[in-house]
Amino acid sequence: MSYNETVHALAADAAQLEEVYQTAVQAGQADAFQEAIEASYTTAPDNLLYAAWFYRLKQAAVQAKGYVVAWAWVIPLAVINGLLLWALSDERYTVTIQGLRSGSDRNFLPGIVLLAGPLCAVFVLIYLTAVGRKSWRLSALIGVILIAAGAYVLLIYPQLGIRPFQEQYLNLMAIHLPLLAWAGVGAFLIAGHPDPVNRFTFLIKSLETFIFGGLFLLAGVVFTGITAGLFAALNVEFPDTVIRLFVAGGVGLVAVVAVAVMYNPTVPPAEQAFNEGLSKLIALLMRLMLPLTLLVLLVYLLFIPFNFRAPFDNRDVLIVYNVMLFAVVALLVGATPVNLAGLSPRLAHWLRLGITAVAALALLVSLYALTAILYRTAIDRLTPNRLTFIGWNLINIGLLVLLLFFQMRVKEGGWLTALYRAYSLGAVAYAAWTVVVILALPWLFGVDHEALNSLPSSVQEIVYDKPAPVLLKCGASPHIYLIEGGEKRWIDTIETFDERGYVWRDVSFVPCSDLRSIPDGVPIPADAGPIPQP
Repeated sequence: MSYNETVHALAADAAQLEEVYQTAVQAGQADAFQEAIEASYTTAPDNLLYAAWFYRLKQAAVQAKGYVVAWAWVIPLAVINGLLLWALSDERYTVTIQGLRSGSDRNFLPGIVLLAGPLCAVFVLIYLTAVGRKSWRLSALIGVILIAAGAYVLLIYPQLGIRPFQEQYLNLMAIHLPLLAWAGVGAFLIAGHPDPVNRFTFLIKSLETFIFGGLFLLAGVVFTGITAGLFAALNVEFPDTVIRLFVAGGVGLVAVVAVAVMYNPTVPPAEQAFNEGLSKLIALLMRLMLPLTLLVLLVYLLFIPFNFRAPFDNRDVLIVYNVMLFAVVALLVGATPVNLAGLSPRLAHWLRLGITAVAALALLVSLYALTAILYRTAIDRLTPNRLTFIGWNLINIGLLVLLLFFQMRVKEGGWLTALYRAYSLGAVAYAAWTVVVILALPWLFGVDHEALNSLPSSVQEIVYDKPAPVLLKCGASPHIYLIEGGEKRWIDTIETFDERGYVWRDVSFVPCSDLRSIPDGVPIPADAGPIPQP
């Protein structure tokens, strides 16, 4: 009888399967036994015995390779990355908000906030390529794309023109450039293994690496604080250069070290170690938090009717909603097991129910949050922030709907694979939307600089300082005008003003002479008749 037939026949007999394995080892046929296990696990991934053997043999293979952290690569790469981030954290590289006139620019955020993600990803890619003996061509291509994305942001953000949109775009890029860097590393690691299992295990390893890196940074903050306190007791204060070395340099150091410690670059994501050390602890914590999250969401939904308008009227409440939803999605990923080995059928059943229930409640909250964003957009205006978070909410909703749909269609045996499919599609959508946000926002919300420069200086200041619509009026005239494309468009009546969703707080006052100097455009509505002058 072949090993395939033997393994299939002993699908529920752990003791006899162990005997067959020992016999295969003694006969020098361990590879044939492993191939049989892999084939059986692929056919029935939810069979606990097959899953246990599959990951046991994979881990044994990894250990047999004798992989240890390649410190000869890690230390120089981490140090160079840290020193580079330290140098770029100098105030000379501060990103400024472009003003209307020369000398009116103002500092906004350190350039390193935008460049840290792409630069760290480049050094991580060098480590993964060198130690994992992967394609230098692919890693170089991804590295160039990530650096180009950072350069694109630094060059294009003035295209947004007005101050609020420049600020919003730069703040969004401080989040999205690191996301793009993470997606780039992920694309490199799953190249050649683009199946849902490898995509999901990459997400799990990413979560573990972020948590490990966060703990490392926390330890660094504590150490730095104690050191500064000791020297402060002697009336010795560290210069800014040293503080930046600890902060920016520490981030660069930790980024490379965390990946090196948590990820084995010699094997694909699906063959990483997940059942030991920090990995096991994180999975346990995520699963313990699942019922607590379910309870919090349930209680929260019960209280929504009593504070229904809170996210509609308060921007800060809406921000909290969105942060919570992203945290819930991360929790769902972290609570999902890589395999069912070590989980009893009863525990696996309840874990599935918990993940499904949390996803269902999170979907309700997501729809509520999306409604609030759309409402605030309808009564006010579309901005880079709102468009970005509308997109993120739609992706979250799509992910949760797919997760629930796949769970409804599969039986108990295939629920884990269905989760992997949902997370895999969600990860692709997240990465795609990140690219869209980085590339498209400056062109969707940019201003016509030529038209802006043709306006009177008093009007330029108003246009620069607030997003559209720009509504102008002068004190000696009852007429209100919309400024659009360097022209003024007369709004014929108060009824038209209200119908278009304009509000009085958006009306700005300028001298009548300045308003008269602006060329006339098409009135609102177009058939309103002759345009009166202010």
